Amino acid sequence: MAITKIERRLRIKRRVRKVVSGTANRPRMSVFRSNKQISVQLIDDVAGTTLAAASSLEIASQCAGKNKIDQAALVGEAIAKKATEKGISTVVFDRNGYLYHGRVKSLAESARSNGLKF
Repeated sequence: MAITKIERRLRIKRRVRKVVSGTANRPRMSVFRSNKQISVQLIDDVAGTTLAAASSLEIASQCAGKNKIDQAALVGEAIAKKATEKGISTVVFDRNGYLYHGRVKSLAESARSNGLKF
């Protein structure tokens, strides 16, 4: 029986999360992508806390009239600013089972160009 897209993504997510883990010095940058919005969190897996978060809902005024790839780039820029304010310069990128393509790629490249290293 064929697996659905959601089951496939969850399998990839579980496989990656076995290896990828964030610490306070190098948190995990986890991306969530829905049909309309995109959000990202910097997570310390050791303590189980979210250090910083950014979403296209938070910056809705800047996102008005832009396509979803441009919105993802703005979210990447916002998370990079929040991370540098908290003194975080390096992260571990967790694409959460999504393909590194389109909005996920745009967010990652924007975060890199604004000072995050991963």
